[in-house]
Amino acid sequence: MCLAVPARLVEIRESTGLAEFGGVRREVSVMLVPEAKVGDYVLVHAGCAIETLDAAEAAETLRLFAELAAALEGPDGGSGAAEAQA
Repeated sequence: MCLAVPARLVEIRESTGLAEFGGVRREVSVMLVPEAKVGDYVLVHAGCAIETLDAAEAAETLRLFAELAAALEGPDGGSGAAEAQA
């Protein structure tokens, strides 16, 4: 399964940018989104920004990821995913 994650661009240098994922910053390619500007949210897959997002769409996607992570942790803070497979 492939997953693309929203991130906010905090810096752009030619064909690369610095994207922030919940406080963690990573270098990403911005070659596929030439319209992206510092402060924009982009969808990042395999180190490449593949699409720009508006702030509301990015916030909703991040909220859903957080909800999924909480559900996978289970009610006792353990890994619900491991328990579901047992």
